[in-house]
Formats: sequence, structure tokens, C-alpha cells
Amino acid sequence: MAIVLQSTPLLWTRLAALVFSCVAFSVAVHGGRLHHGTGDWCIFCWAFSFAGTLLVLLVELFGLQTRAPVSWKNFPITFACYAALLCLSASIIFPLYFLKGSMGHSQTRDYHIVSTVFSCLATIAYITEVSITKARPGEVAGYMATAPGLLKVCETFVACIIFVFISDPVLYNRHDALKYCMSVYCICFILSAAIIMLCIGECTGCLPFPFARFLSAYALLAVVLYLSATIIWPIFNFDPKHGGTKQRPYSCGSALGLCIWDKLMAVAVLTAVNFILYLADLIYSTRLVFVSA
Repeated sequence: MAIVLQSTPLLWTRLAALVFSCVAFSVAVHGGRLHHGTGDWCIFCWAFSFAGTLLVLLVELFGLQTRAPVSWKNFPITFACYAALLCLSASIIFPLYFLKGSMGHSQTRDYHIVSTVFSCLATIAYITEVSITKARPGEVAGYMATAPGLLKVCETFVACIIFVFISDPVLYNRHDALKYCMSVYCICFILSAAIIMLCIGECTGCLPFPFARFLSAYALLAVVLYLSATIIWPIFNFDPKHGGTKQRPYSCGSALGLCIWDKLMAVAVLTAVNFILYLADLIYSTRLVFVSA
């Protein structure tokens, strides 16, 4: 089996991401003393990114792209985008839970700082990989390498973060309007994830309707749904008339990580972020329909 090794900026970027993610989770596991479930999440982010990057490098090293059971035009950039978002989330969450409030000098704190630094470096490396491999104007590329494809990755990732905040503890059982918001997050996540899987599996041609028109119709639906959730979620969580609280409780200042009010606010912000992402997705998808027509 021939080994294909070409020194390119993309190769060195992937090697850098591989090393940075490996150091981040190795140092954290070795001496981080992670006593919180959040630490497990950060370890997963770094380890998943490392394993996926290693897989991509091995497939391209041995020239197995044509034998892979997925579309190689779509899979590497999809994974790189998810890895960038995972490492970014770990770079924010890890210091929030394991460096915030820690005073003085200790070996464990030094391990936490090293993991955070290398997590940030891995994030930069994966963002660089995405910028190198994304589609250029006029270039023939897979859907996931285009702006709408990358937006789908961001939309599903933001939805996953919303699920984390909204389910621990459960924050949507207090009112039917909040349950409606939860259904919006679930429906849009499932459809966006299905689109990504169809593209990676090269199954878009199996649909009984034009894929481009389906994308624009779905993006319009998602914009309407997220617009309603962006309005409803803050009203029923922060308006005193509906049992909400405007002011941040004093107890949140001394809480480890995020308190319930912080999580409610985080969900509100992330809902608005996803609304903006779906709006941009709608604009790009509509342009795609008109260009293809």
C-alpha cells in the first residue's frame, strides 16, 4: 500500500491540531485532578478531536479516500469544524470550572493552565484548517465545504450546548411556552443533523424532491421557529409577570460554574445566536436556489 506524503499547509495544520489536542487531554488526565463532570466533557472534546484528526491523516496518508464509506469532499471539513467548536467550548468551560477562583501556585493549577493554553492552540489550528479547506468562489466542492454547510455544523453544535444547559437541571417544565421552545430546538437540530448526514453519506440524490429547494424551505421554517423561541424564552424566564427574575441572584456570584439564572441567560443568548445562524443560512440557501435555477 503506497504512502502519500505531501508537505502542504493543510498537512502541517492537521499535525499541529493533532499535537495540541493530544497535549491538552494528556496533561489534564495526568495531573488535572478533574473532579467535576465538566472535566469529562473537556477530555471528550480533546480526545475526540485528536482521534478524528488521526483518522483523517491516516486515510490521506495511505490514499484510502476512495475506499472510505463517506464522502471525502464533505467529511474532513465537517469534522474539522466540529473539532474547532468542541475545542473552543473546552477552552471556555475548562478555565471557568477549574481555574476560576483558584489562588496561589500549585502543580494542579499549572496542569490546568497548560491544558487551557493547548486547547486554545488546537482551536486556532482547527479554525485554520477550516479556512484552508472551505470552498472558494467558483470552486466545485462538497456542500459541507460551502457557507451553508458550515452554518449547519454551527447550528447543530449551538443546539447541543443549549441541550446541555436546558437539561441540567431541567429548565423547560415550568410552562408550556418553554416546552414549545424545547420542541423548536429539537426539531431544528434533528433536521440539520439529518442534512449533514445526507451530505456526508452522499445520499442527497435519493430525495424525491430537489435538495436545494428543500434547504431553502427548511431554513425559512427554522428562522420562523427560532424567531418565536428567541422572543418566548426570555419573556417566560425573565419577566416577573410570568414568574421570571430580571436580576441575577447574589448567590450566583459564589456558585461553581453557572447557576440556574446564568444557564437561563445562556440559553436565551444561544437561541438568538442560532436565529442569526439560521437567518444567514436562509440567505445563502435562497441564493443557491436562484443560482441553480
